[in-house]
Amino acid sequence: MQLVPVSTLEAAPATLHTQGWALLTADTLLPWIGADAATAELLHASWNQLPPDPHLRDGGHYRYRRHDSYVLDVASGTLERMPHRAHWQPVIYNALHGGFERWFEPVAPVVAEHPVWQALIRQLGQLLARTKPVDRWFIEAHQFRVDTTGGIGRPTPEGAHRDGVDFVAVLMLERHLIKGGETRVFEADGPRGVRFTLNEPWSTLLLDDERVIHESTPIQPLGEHGWRDTLVLTFRQGGFQGPTSA
Repeated sequence: MQLVPVSTLEAAPATLHTQGWALLTADTLLPWIGADAATAELLHASWNQLPPDPHLRDGGHYRYRRHDSYVLDVASGTLERMPHRAHWQPVIYNALHGGFERWFEPVAPVVAEHPVWQALIRQLGQLLARTKPVDRWFIEAHQFRVDTTGGIGRPTPEGAHRDGVDFVAVLMLERHLIKGGETRVFEADGPRGVRFTLNEPWSTLLLDDERVIHESTPIQPLGEHGWRDTLVLTFRQGGFQGPTSA
């Protein structure tokens, strides 16, 4: 397994610019968003109430999720939660689940209105605007639980991919009695890549979606029931993805 260097908040924009990805530790992230471990774990408890993903096209029943959308005014830091909307991706970015509207249950109000949740989205958006200056980010938030009830779970059933946005943030929240789930990040137009496993709760991988492709390998149980909890945030300029934006 590769030894993966971590970044500071100050260095993250330059690191994203030079290599297309950056990794933040929980010790870096949590104080920055005004959270301690206990507060973060209270927020993570909401992952126990995620409904099943009704749109899996591989026949599996291993994924649970909720979805929200936000608009961030970068200069003022104003974060607006948008009316609930479908998640949509073009087939070019998601051959398995692209090309149709996917409706998921919204993020619970107790989560969406939590100051740590809002600080996380707002401050990551402002940090990413230091790499690519924009006035506004159109942000989608995805709470994921992938479990091993059927013997195997697939965090990225679509395989190695881009998301059709500007930046992606992948936050590891918990690995419970599993093996696998290796993260792989590769240049979209080159041979170089890295492979590592996100283990630490609230460790955060930032990706320049225009420059790298990413995937996570399947997970298998180490006990009777295992799961992998993540939060994925996508940041896009110009508007949300939809059939008219393809």
